[in-house]
Amino acid sequence: MDILLDYFPTLTDRQIQQIKRLQELYSFWNKQINVISRKDICNLYLHHVLHSLSIAKLILFKDQTSILDVGSGGGFPGIPLAILFPCVNFHLVDTIGRKIKVIQAIAKELELSNVKSTQIHAEQLNDKYDFILGRSVSTLPIFYNWVKKIVSPDSTHDFANGILYLKGGDIWDEIKKIPRQVVAYPIHTWFEEEYFSEKYIIHVSVFIK
Repeated sequence: MDILLDYFPTLTDRQIQQIKRLQELYSFWNKQINVISRKDICNLYLHHVLHSLSIAKLILFKDQTSILDVGSGGGFPGIPLAILFPCVNFHLVDTIGRKIKVIQAIAKELELSNVKSTQIHAEQLNDKYDFILGRSVSTLPIFYNWVKKIVSPDSTHDFANGILYLKGGDIWDEIKKIPRQVVAYPIHTWFEEEYFSEKYIIHVSVFIK
């Protein structure tokens, strides 16, 4: 928790309290429905919350931006970002119902009125979104094909509407297979912890600005 406060010193009291509750809530739900590795729950803030919030170091979402988090699992990166951006609309989807149950329970406990969640495949969605988030859900080319048709062409940010994908390791062969402009931003640009040394935010410009 202290790490988050160091990197995000302007959090409001409400945001701090919401983030503090994440450890309690995820520890409770993880005993019933395994959404985070049991061995990794003690690293919740570093490996999951801060990793999710790295996106906020790259882009500050404007109010009323529509964001889809695909394969959200237990709510990452969507839940931490929804805390940070209370006036942005987040739709978290996953194909596994019990994971959606966790997301719904945590969003309710934290009073995150800007979060909705649905058990559905991304390919079944018809709404349009400004940005599509993912966190090592699949290979990047597969993910791109899932969501490319549901990105809104109406961009209002400096970054073109498209995909913001969290992935680590050797990403370059995957990037070469995407028929759009792709830029990989190393997370260690903002966070000095060793955990982030080979992790990236990959921005795919589905619609060039």
